[in-house]
Amino acid sequence: MLDFKAYQEGAMRTAVYPKRGEGNWTYPALGLAGETGEICEKLKKAIRDDGGRISPERLRDLARELGDVLWYIAALCTELGLAMQEVAEQNLAKLRARQENGKLHGSGDHR
Repeated sequence: MLDFKAYQEGAMRTAVYPKRGEGNWTYPALGLAGETGEICEKLKKAIRDDGGRISPERLRDLARELGDVLWYIAALCTELGLAMQEVAEQNLAKLRARQENGKLHGSGDHR
């Protein structure tokens, strides 16, 4: 079973971009935004063209784009000196605390 640590290491073996490994967070951040936009475009077209249904072909394309998002998250974490595993664990802990406090809804970073 693949964990975040193994994924992050594997993703970085395929990373080729300017100033890779030198704290270049700009490149992966922009890539993350671009791939997220591609996901939104595919979902928008499902609403427009398919009455909000996700066809098997579109689902396959969405899965590929989500994989690209994951890759850019790995690259961004690496450039920022973060371990994806720790980011994921901290996120779940934050969400559990919000749930326990009845604050899953609402806005703000520090609920």
